[in-house]
Formats: sequence, structure tokens, C-alpha cells
Amino acid sequence: MLNIPKVKIGIVAVSRDCFPSELSRNRRDAVVESIKKFDELESGVFAANTIVENELDVLKALEEIKEASVNALVVYLGNFGPEGPETLLAQKFAPNPVMFAAAAEESEADLFDGRGDAYCGMLNASYNIGLRGLSVHIPEYPVATPDGIAKMIAEFESVARISIGVKNLKIFSFGPRPFDFLACNAPIKPLYDLGVDIQENSELDLFAFFNEHKDDARTSDIIKDMEKELGGGNQHPGVLGRLAQYELTLMDWAEKNKGASPYFIFANKCWPAFQTQFGFVPCYVNSRLASRGIPAACETDIYGALSEYIIALATKAPPTLLDINNTVPSDMIENNKKEFGTYKNTDLFMGFHCGNTPACHLDTPEMKYQLIMKRALEPDEEPSITRGTLEGSIKSGEITIFRIQSTADAQLKSYLAEGEVLNVSPKSFGGIGVFAVPEMGRFYRHVLIAKRYPHHTGVAFKHAGKTLFAAMKLFGVSDVAFNQPAGMLYPDENPFM
Repeated sequence: MLNIPKVKIGIVAVSRDCFPSELSRNRRDAVVESIKKFDELESGVFAANTIVENELDVLKALEEIKEASVNALVVYLGNFGPEGPETLLAQKFAPNPVMFAAAAEESEADLFDGRGDAYCGMLNASYNIGLRGLSVHIPEYPVATPDGIAKMIAEFESVARISIGVKNLKIFSFGPRPFDFLACNAPIKPLYDLGVDIQENSELDLFAFFNEHKDDARTSDIIKDMEKELGGGNQHPGVLGRLAQYELTLMDWAEKNKGASPYFIFANKCWPAFQTQFGFVPCYVNSRLASRGIPAACETDIYGALSEYIIALATKAPPTLLDINNTVPSDMIENNKKEFGTYKNTDLFMGFHCGNTPACHLDTPEMKYQLIMKRALEPDEEPSITRGTLEGSIKSGEITIFRIQSTADAQLKSYLAEGEVLNVSPKSFGGIGVFAVPEMGRFYRHVLIAKRYPHHTGVAFKHAGKTLFAAMKLFGVSDVAFNQPAGMLYPDENPFM
């Protein structure tokens, strides 16, 4: 996918000067050897030669990792470690992401000269991290043998990618939120706190730039690509020209306006005036951009777009944005008992949107028209200005629903829950699927409703909860909610249910 940063991880071993530095060096080398087992690390790991024992070593190590283009750092306590220099290293490497981890002892035969006491050293490192006011990634159990540390580093790569992408991101929005969707509120101060830049624009800016692209010769290649992607599902070929013009408009806008930000996404108003003025609905273009790692959220949902982008960074796969939309009828459950298995009715819901989900996530995707809008705008005519949705049943498989959101008073919060899309026909229109999330009913009531989240949720098409949770903690989001299992009450849950 485009629009996704590449992560180059560096590892710097540290050593308290009353321990032999070779202990840290040898343990670091063993970690680097273990990392070779993880093919998913896109650029391998650079091991700095300098073992940090003092502040001058910090400067040497920083120079090494700078020359190697390292943008994510592992500070490795091969022994107890010097908490001053090791945390200074993290501070000077900021704002790039840093992980701290430490060596476990390896054999009862070597607990004199070979004992490193790094279990103790992580406590002092943590204390100094707090004194310096740093935000770093510390794995759930950060002390391990080389294979365990290597696994942590492989997992850290995804967390680091999220951090780098978000801190170098620009969001383009067009138009105010529709009146009936005030839930998608977007205080911008927390975006700046995350390192995200934002450029809010008028719908007229977009419309004027769109008109400048009329008869642009470059649209012919986009039309051909659309025809190839849609194949037999191209039910409305006459609208492809306008859709291609719109896609080109957005990409040219980003290129012209992204400035110092290498990565960008969109949050665009898409109704009620969009259809009558542009002459189509933009859903299919949104799906195509999302498939390339450039989410384009509908209804000017700025935090929805950010949520989608964080998902793309976590998974390196196209995300989508869906309404947590409607319940599953009891007769559908009765008629598909095998597929629903042990899920309760309250574990189920339908995830839906007009047609913005990438084709790769749909069974037999088809270009159609927006049924709800046609009822209002073209009730007795063949669809014209309401064409442009990409519709189909969402493929069965693992999912994670996720959202980061600002409250009205500019405090960040987040939620995530893992589940699956079931192999059950939703028997409805749009991009839609039957979703199952354990204890969804309680999660819906005591997180989504109680904490006043909007109706849109970002969807990752794999289980990504561990990475997303760690990323939210790295960003300093204190309220990260999840679907608590039965028997684990939410703070506001009635125990007498």
C-alpha cells in the first residue's frame, strides 16, 4: 500500500559500568541473531556498536543510528543498565518511538559473572522514564531471553509504524459535518497533541478544484483501472468518468497541499448537496483510496479517518469505516444456526455503509446506486446523481473494531474489540456484513453509549487488538475500552441484571 511509512528499527544495548559491558554486547548479539527468524521485519534491525554506559556514549550511539536511518529504537538492558544515560538516549531520540526491554537470566550455571540483574534495572529505567516525562513502549512482560526479546521487537514494529505515521500525518477535510451527524465532532487540539496536522476546507474549495479537472486526460487511465477492478460488477459504467475526475481531484489536492507532511488522509462531506452538485456519490472513490492506505472518511468524520489510518498502519492492510448499524433478526439466526454457533443475539450486529469498503473485502463487489438517497432525490427516475456506491456482502473472517475519538472538551479516548464477520448473507443493500463480537451488547451499552461514541467504527480485517491497545498507551490515551468478558463488570453496569 501507499501512504505507509517504512520502519527501520535500531537496537542499542546499555550497561551499568559496574557490570562487564561484554555481557550486554553478547546478549544483544544473541537478540539480533534471534530476530532473523522474523521475516515480517521489513528492514531487519540495525545494532549500534556503541554500548551505552555514560552520556558521551549516548551521543555516539545517536550518531550511529542516525547514519543508519533508524526511526524506531529499542533500548536493551543487557544488564542492570545506567538509568540516566539510557533514558537520556530515549529523550534525545524523540519524537521517534522507543521501546525498553531487558535481559532475563539464562542458566543456573552462570549466575556469578554472568548475572545481569536487568529485572531490577527495568524498575529504575521505568522510574527515570517517568521523571523525564517520556512516553515509551514497554511490552506487557518486558524481560526475556533472546527469542522472547526478538518477538517483542517484531511486535514493536507495528506499534512504531503507527507512531511514525500519525506524527507525520495531515488530514484534509472538506465541509462542515452534516447537521444530523453532530456526533462526529472533531476538536482539533488533540490532533495537534498527537502530532497530526489538519487542513479544514470548504466544500466550495473542493467543487472548484473538481471543475478544474474537467476533461483532464489523466482520467482515462483511472477509468481503465476502475473497469478492471469492477469487472462484471460494473453496473453503471456511465458514472466512471465523473468518479475518476473526483479521484484525480483529491490526489492532486493532496500533492499540492500536503506540505511538510509525507502522509495524508481525507474526511469529506458527502451529502446532502454533494449529489446534486457533483452528480454522483463518492463512495467508490473512498473505497479505492482506502485500499491504497489513504482513508477518505465520509460525513466529514475526521476522527473516523484517523481511526482508519491507524488500522492501516497496524495491519498494513486496507481498512474500512462502517456504521454500527442494526440488529440481526431472530429468524436470520434461526435459519443459520450452524454459522451463528454459540453467539447470543446480543453478540451480533450488522456493520453497514453505503459503499466505501474496498473491493478486496467484499464478495462479488458491484457498482450500484445509493438507495436511501435515490428515494429522496430520484424517486421516479433511473439513478443518475445517486450512482457511485460499491456494494456487496463483507467477506467472512476476523475483524477488530476500533475508534480513537476526542470528547467535546478535547480529551482523547479509544475503544477496541475483536470479533468476526460471519458467513451469513445479510440480505440487504450497501457494503454490509453480519458481525459477531463477544459480549457486544454490554460493550454497546457501557462503552459506545455510556461514553458517547459516534456511530462510525473503524474496521480492521484481522485481530489487531494487541497492537492497537499498545499504540493508544504510547499516545498517552488513558481511557482505552474493550469488550469485557462475562463476569467482569463495567464501572456503571448494574450488578443486579
